[in-house]
Amino acid sequence: MEEQQHIKDTEHSNEWSVLRIMSDFVKGFDELRDLGPAVTFFGSARFHANNRYYKDAHTLAYQLGKKGYSIVTGGSKGIMEAANKGGYDSKKCQSIGLNINLPHEQSGNKYTTKHLNFDYFFVRKVMLIKYSLAYVIFPGGFGTLDELFEALTLTQTGKITKISIFLYGKEYWEKLYDFIATTLVEHHTIRPEDVELITLTDDLNEIEKKIDVIQAHYFTEDEIYFHEIALLPLHLSFYPILLIVLLLQL
Repeated sequence: MEEQQHIKDTEHSNEWSVLRIMSDFVKGFDELRDLGPAVTFFGSARFHANNRYYKDAHTLAYQLGKKGYSIVTGGSKGIMEAANKGGYDSKKCQSIGLNINLPHEQSGNKYTTKHLNFDYFFVRKVMLIKYSLAYVIFPGGFGTLDELFEALTLTQTGKITKISIFLYGKEYWEKLYDFIATTLVEHHTIRPEDVELITLTDDLNEIEKKIDVIQAHYFTEDEIYFHEIALLPLHLSFYPILLIVLLLQL
C-alpha cells in the first residue's frame, strides 16, 4: 500500500527529512546558545508602520534593548519588524530574527543583527521559546495563536519555568482571555490558577517592570538562559556525524 503523505515535505524522503530537521535544530542551538537574557515578541506580519501595535512593539523593544535584553522575533514584517527595529535602534542589544521558509508573507526584515532561516515551524517555535525569559504576544492571527498556546502549554506542564506571558492589547485579546478564564475553567479543562499564567495588559511599562523583576529575582549570572523543553539535546559534535550521513545519502 502506498504511504500517505499528510505533511508537505514530499520533495524529500523520510530519511532526508529527518536530517533536515536535525540540521535546523543544530543550527539554532549553535547560533543562539550564548544569547543571554532575551524577550520574544509574537504578532502579526500584516501590520504596517502606522499601526499603533507596530509603534508599541517598537517602543517596548527599544526600552528593553536599552537595558541589554536581546530581542527575538520571527524575523518577518509587521510586529516582528517593529520589535527588531526597536532592538536595533537601541544599539545596546542583539536583534534576532528567526524566519521560516514560506512561499509568501515571511520575507525577512532588515533590522536584525542575526538572522536565521528554518524549514520547519516546530523547530522555529522551539528556538523562539527556548531562549527567552518572557513572551510578549501582540495581536496576530493563526500563527500567533499557535505560538501563544504552545508557550502556555509548555508553561502549564512544567516543561519551561520562570516565564511571563503577556497578552498586549486588551481590546484585541479580551474575548479570548475571558473564554480561557471562564469557559475553560468552568468546564474544568484547565485549573483556575492556570489563568494566572497570562498577563493581559495595555501598559508597556508594566511589561517592562515585570520582566526586570524576573531577571533580577529568578536568574543569576551563572544560570543559562535556556528552559527545559522536551527534546533530545543536540550538541556541536553532531555536525561531523550529520555531514557523514548527508554524504552517504548523495
